[in-house]
Amino acid sequence: MRSTRGLTFLFLFSILIFACKSPQAKQEQLALAETASHAIRLFDLDETRDFYNWASDRIPLVSAHRGGPYPGFPENAIETFDNVLKYTPAVIELDVAMTLDSVLVLMHDDDLDRTTNGTGKVNEVTFEYLQSLFLEDNDGNLTEFKIPTLKEALLWSKGKALLTVDIKRSVPFEKVVEEVRETESEAYAALISYTFPAAKKLNSLAPELMLSVTIRNEEEIQRLEETGIPWDRVIAFTGLAERTPEFNKALHDRGVFTILGVLGNLDQSAEARGDQLYASFIQNGADILATDRPIEAAAAIQALVPNNSSKAKYFTR
Repeated sequence: MRSTRGLTFLFLFSILIFACKSPQAKQEQLALAETASHAIRLFDLDETRDFYNWASDRIPLVSAHRGGPYPGFPENAIETFDNVLKYTPAVIELDVAMTLDSVLVLMHDDDLDRTTNGTGKVNEVTFEYLQSLFLEDNDGNLTEFKIPTLKEALLWSKGKALLTVDIKRSVPFEKVVEEVRETESEAYAALISYTFPAAKKLNSLAPELMLSVTIRNEEEIQRLEETGIPWDRVIAFTGLAERTPEFNKALHDRGVFTILGVLGNLDQSAEARGDQLYASFIQNGADILATDRPIEAAAAIQALVPNNSSKAKYFTR
């Protein structure tokens, strides 16, 4: 935990930064930050690129898979995102689907049955129908929470958390980019791509946005370079198995953050063998842990936060 003196310094530093911004921007950012216990606050895309520009004093983070569901908090719900931020600053990974009437909403499955009290396929029902439903948590318990739209999530993120946006196959990339720009949330929203052609298309549509790109080996490093996408627009998802420190260093040498997917087997190993396993992933060169246990993982890596990090200016507590 940071000392009281350190927290005071960060607060005063934030005030100094905002003194240089426009009055309207200062008011909006401060109002947003007041509602988050642990926040990551970026003012523009220059700060976003600086945040993701790897440095040895980077602050390790968790990425809450599907928003970080816990009992009583369903996946892909804004209330669930807020619950995670009570415990830790975070990247929020969310899933975007599209209704029959072309409204972008947060939903992982094609069907509504598992996560709501409704039925049918998302792309075969209207947004009006979705508004009548409630979300269920992963134990099947009905909550009072509604299905959010992508627009609501993007607006929520500003002054609070970084997003990685998983775009389902039926959703046009263009519509997602349009909503990011309309909500002026470019500094917070990174778009996920699973193939190099998809990454190249997203970069052509929105060259200003950060991309999460799957890069698991040296061959895929070379394939990324062949796309022409600048490395300062890339966050490397290194897969669901731990990579060698040497491979992580190859990405770090290019200024790139790594996201290790610990969801699944590695999360289960940590739960069985002890949460200190999360710290070992960070020590071996992972920068962000994409996890189904964001609260536990964040607690395990807290001791690895460097003192006086150059990235600390972007965090509020």
